[in-house]
Amino acid sequence: MRRIKLLEQILDGNGRWTEAVAAEANESSAYLIQLRHLAFLGDPIEIDDPKAIAHIEHVRCNIFGGLPFTTKHLGEAQTCYVLQNYEEFSGSSLWVTDDRDAADWARRNGLQTRDTMDVMSEGVLGGYVDRREGFTLLHDMRKQGNWLRLPSRPDDLG
Repeated sequence: MRRIKLLEQILDGNGRWTEAVAAEANESSAYLIQLRHLAFLGDPIEIDDPKAIAHIEHVRCNIFGGLPFTTKHLGEAQTCYVLQNYEEFSGSSLWVTDDRDAADWARRNGLQTRDTMDVMSEGVLGGYVDRREGFTLLHDMRKQGNWLRLPSRPDDLG
């Protein structure tokens, strides 16, 4: 629960998610299921325009490598679409992802991206977590099977 509270503090009311990201969190593990019940991410952003859905599916399959009839990379593709096409998010929003290929594509297409280590560094700088605890939390996440960039030492955070 500490990680969820920490994320809420760091995002400071600015976190949002798409319906695919919410569904993925809901299916992935007992820990992430708790995210679904917290209001700080708001209601998932729904995308129902057929042209938008077709574009998202093109990006998901042809750029991010998702396979037809699956949902792999749907969250990434939806998020990029929202950041590029929804006025309230374009220009000033940051995307947090640990998918390096998707992050590289997003950066090449003008989207600001961060990863979990960057977010933890922001937590250290904001005084929400000390370097040693942030270091331990990141390494614990990796041990639980999350692929993310890791600091070599606590001083690498912040």
